[in-house]
Amino acid sequence: MADAVDSGMRDRRSGPLIVSVTDFTSDAYRDLPGIVRRGFTLRRRWPHLDGAVGMWLWVAPLDRRCGSVSVWTGRRALAEFVRLPEHVAIMDEYRERGTIRSVIREYESFDAARIRQDAEAWLLSDDRLRVARGAPRQSG
Repeated sequence: MADAVDSGMRDRRSGPLIVSVTDFTSDAYRDLPGIVRRGFTLRRRWPHLDGAVGMWLWVAPLDRRCGSVSVWTGRRALAEFVRLPEHVAIMDEYRERGTIRSVIREYESFDAARIRQDAEAWLLSDDRLRVARGAPRQSG
């Protein structure tokens, strides 16, 4: 994840967790600064969200991509975040200006290194990024 930013991992080391990984590819370079700025603004609320365990924000400017890896105590906490007015506003403004993909995974405990490694592997599984980086496409 290029240019990742950690946002206060809470001291939650055991128990089941939900991890959401998002990947947004903007159709235009000009939209990326606004998307990133709005994401960083939303991140300020992070320490005050119920069920929030941790978050990484990432951006790959040359690929017009950005996203997050967020860790939650459960699906309800993630759903509450997704419904926040600030999050809804960002999605409403940019949803039609690019392509978004996401995945949700469950973990038995908090292991930042493993979560980040799994997130990076999923992000790199996208043919668009592998091709941009010069790696061969997988046939399938």
